[in-house]
Amino acid sequence: MRLGAAPREWDAATYDRVSSPQVAWAAGVLDRLALEGGETVLDAGCGSGRVTRALLERLPRGRVVAVDASEAMVETARAALDERATVLRSDLAELHLDEPVDAVFSNAVFHWVPDHPRLFARLFETLTPGGRLMAQCGGEGNIAAFHAVAAAVGEREPFAKALAGWRGPWRFAGAEDTAALLEEAGFEEVRCWLEPWPVRPDEPLAFVETVCLGHHLERLRPEQRRPFAEAVLEAVPEPLTLDYVRLNIDARRPA
Repeated sequence: MRLGAAPREWDAATYDRVSSPQVAWAAGVLDRLALEGGETVLDAGCGSGRVTRALLERLPRGRVVAVDASEAMVETARAALDERATVLRSDLAELHLDEPVDAVFSNAVFHWVPDHPRLFARLFETLTPGGRLMAQCGGEGNIAAFHAVAAAVGEREPFAKALAGWRGPWRFAGAEDTAALLEEAGFEEVRCWLEPWPVRPDEPLAFVETVCLGHHLERLRPEQRRPFAEAVLEAVPEPLTLDYVRLNIDARRPA
């Protein structure tokens, strides 16, 4: 959700308010991550800390290292989390920790990191032997229909100068390719699978401005940003239903 070759700043307060879909995705990932309660877990892309709080609830005797590339997200997370969370600002592909962690959790983030081989290598190095990586992110086909509409609107004036031909920094990978990269990084017991998950946001304009179109809007002049988001929403069927596809990841560093 927040980390990549050119990290952008997020509206952390709005994201925290509209991120119910991300919270729902995270619940399933947390349910797959078996914890005894005293571990140290890396939250790889913590955002505003809303999901990190749910992770901490499962670690009554443990702690979390929460990492995000966005300064606004880091500041919001630090304010929201207690002393059992260490919040750091870093690109995941450049992450170095002073001590290894028992598990890596990540929710709706890896598609913002273009270099997946480097990402998986860095996460492998953060784990203790036997530690698990449990994650989900945007996968192959994720919001493809919505992005097609946004691309078509971006070809129009006055948006074309900034957006014509631009297809964004995200990487929506397939399950088989991801599994192969994880194994190349040294992981074992690798499972990756795609899961369609349509989303109907409660606040369509706020959601797409903050989550789906953030990189588009950064390329536009300030006075063009709201008109572009409104034009995209006008071009999609109502009610807005985003064709999300989640890439689920489960892997282990050998003991």
